[in-house]
Amino acid sequence: MSEIQSDTHFQRWQESEALAEEMIPLLGRLYRHYNVIPSLFGRSLINRSVIRILKNHRYVLKAEGTELSVSDTMPLVRALVELELAPAHIDLGRLAVAFKRSGRSDVDAFLREQLAEIVGGHRPGGHGGEPQDVVLYGFGRIGRILARILIEKAGGGNLLRLRAIVVRGAQDDLEKRASLLRRDSVHGPFSGSIVVDHERSAIIANGHYIQVIHADSPREIDYTAYGIDQAIVVDNTGKWRDEAGLSQHLEAKGVARVLLTAPGKGSLKNIVCGVNDATIEEGDRILSAASCTTNAIVPVLKAMNDEFGIIHGHVETVHSYTNDQNLIDNYHKGDRRGRSAPLNMVITETGAAKAAAKALPVLAGKLTGNAIRVPTPNVSLAILNLQLERPTDSQSLNAYLRRMALYSSMHKQIDYVDSSEVVSSDFVGNRHAGVVDARATIAEDRSAVLYVWYDNEFGYSCQVVRILQKMSRVHFLYLPRAEA
Repeated sequence: MSEIQSDTHFQRWQESEALAEEMIPLLGRLYRHYNVIPSLFGRSLINRSVIRILKNHRYVLKAEGTELSVSDTMPLVRALVELELAPAHIDLGRLAVAFKRSGRSDVDAFLREQLAEIVGGHRPGGHGGEPQDVVLYGFGRIGRILARILIEKAGGGNLLRLRAIVVRGAQDDLEKRASLLRRDSVHGPFSGSIVVDHERSAIIANGHYIQVIHADSPREIDYTAYGIDQAIVVDNTGKWRDEAGLSQHLEAKGVARVLLTAPGKGSLKNIVCGVNDATIEEGDRILSAASCTTNAIVPVLKAMNDEFGIIHGHVETVHSYTNDQNLIDNYHKGDRRGRSAPLNMVITETGAAKAAAKALPVLAGKLTGNAIRVPTPNVSLAILNLQLERPTDSQSLNAYLRRMALYSSMHKQIDYVDSSEVVSSDFVGNRHAGVVDARATIAEDRSAVLYVWYDNEFGYSCQVVRILQKMSRVHFLYLPRAEA
């Protein structure tokens, strides 16, 4: 009997693999021909392997409670290809679960109802907006990850176009810059091909021509000389964090707007996509994407405040060390940060609590914060200790946060995991702003403690790209519509 069961399980696995293999070119057609970006409860299906597609299906059972296989989603994918869709993000997982629960049999009719806004909307050459030139000013950890994401996302419609990177230093460092993009100790190898054009000082990544510009000052660059115009400059250096400093970029020819990948000072808007991105106006020429920690905690704090009300809270960040710290003990202008990062836990300050109030003003004066730098290279943990206006318990609270992660308008920001075995390295490459660890939740009466994991490099960079889309002429519907 056990041998028969073994053969049955293996046969089912092989059948699933075959369907996933058949699904890949159809997903590619949706993406490259229609600029439709399919996912399974927020997990992308574009440029994914057979095994990754099968694992994403398995995630649905853990998160949603309903088993979903490729045999469930494949009929929907086949039908989607025939619907001449306008550009959009489509959550195939939510559609497939809804179709199973509906008891209906006509996939085409179901999809036409659910996606009525985009059915028949395809226009040859129409990709959801006008192309937007992007320049990365600085090419460190965040700059290189942003480059990877922008190159990956350009496959569907060439909308956010990475046209140039600006670096300081010697003119002969092109090969080293390309090598750091090609190989990453944390995030692994670049997915694709990178060629260096020494004669023209450029990097060609997956066919995308990226000019490498050496400059010591933002003012001295003429981007129009490289065919770049009305660009958004993403400043990854952290050298300037106020309007006066960042305005130097606007003095360069070819620049329209600036986005800072650090908390902005003064009156600069600190944007956390999914929370306050609706406040971005056409006249905003300089914006801040806040910090990785602010992006991780604010969506969860908003969800908590909306449902339970927050009286007061303390944010304790257990943060991976950064390039700002020293490998071995040496002088550092910051308190304690001079001590060896790989050998010590280092208590330091964080501005995330105050910055959270900039993105979510209702929390002004309600949060305190501190941080501990720890000897890991990536992935951090925010511990939210909250006093609530309304009582709850761990089970009810987790059910609510799970629903927010799956169905709310913040489903791209809030992820949810329910496992007693996960550790920090399991979240490397996670594209959400933060991941609620359900097994660590503590809630009783009006007190709650939440643990939120976040990839402080990759997850944050995904949030930055979402802001870029909001700032540019790139517009996509997210379907089916969120519940809240």
